[in-house]
Amino acid sequence: MSFDFRVFLGESYDGTSQKADELLRRMDALSIEMALTCPFRPLSYDLDQANRDLSEEIKEHADRLTGALRVDPWQPDAAVSLREGLEKLGLCALYLNPWEENFRADIERLDMLMEVAAQFKIPVLVAAGFPWLSEALQVRTLASRWPDVPVVMTNGGQINISGLGQADVTLAMQQHSNLYIDTAGIYRQDFIEETVEEFGGDRVLFASGSPYFDQRYEIKRVQLAKVNENTRRAMSSGNACRLLNLQNCLDVSKTVK
Repeated sequence: MSFDFRVFLGESYDGTSQKADELLRRMDALSIEMALTCPFRPLSYDLDQANRDLSEEIKEHADRLTGALRVDPWQPDAAVSLREGLEKLGLCALYLNPWEENFRADIERLDMLMEVAAQFKIPVLVAAGFPWLSEALQVRTLASRWPDVPVVMTNGGQINISGLGQADVTLAMQQHSNLYIDTAGIYRQDFIEETVEEFGGDRVLFASGSPYFDQRYEIKRVQLAKVNENTRRAMSSGNACRLLNLQNCLDVSKTVK
């Protein structure tokens, strides 16, 4: 099976939008069984409402779509919003976007959110690779303070997948085993393969970043990677099911050959 670990639903302040029905039609065409959905940042900048809207939209598709809460750490009630969202909205991950919410990925203010994530045993997705805000070594600092919380760096941990940025991703993952990457936008196929060779397939997750990236193209990164089939299954779905603790998904992913 395939599990897309990061897609977006709703309407963004930048004019981008995606609805559950159109996402599911595309997933059907590509044989993607499940996806983790994240809210866009809406024009109202009301992330609490965006989380509620996301929960409502995926409710009818709970067998295929699950969701991540999006929280602005600058808000004084950010930890309360996260806790209440996990308890009441049925969402199962935290999505942080340092670029759009304008914070550094290593600030100690994030610890109040990481504490909740640790208590609820959920993964934290960090929009990674933005200069001065969420470079791999900054995300590493956050992960170092919370070694029991899985931290997933989007877009391979950095946007260009080249030079020192790529080396920093590898260094960060060497130092902290709770760091993972998703594959969206990684144009360097060899980077995926080298990461698997050094760390194994358990720390790489297929994600498309749809609709900002094309699911039809993004799924090929995992399908065409030069890895063994057990590793491909782990990247395609097994790791996502494990991090999100979705038992039904785990059962299916183990049986798919």
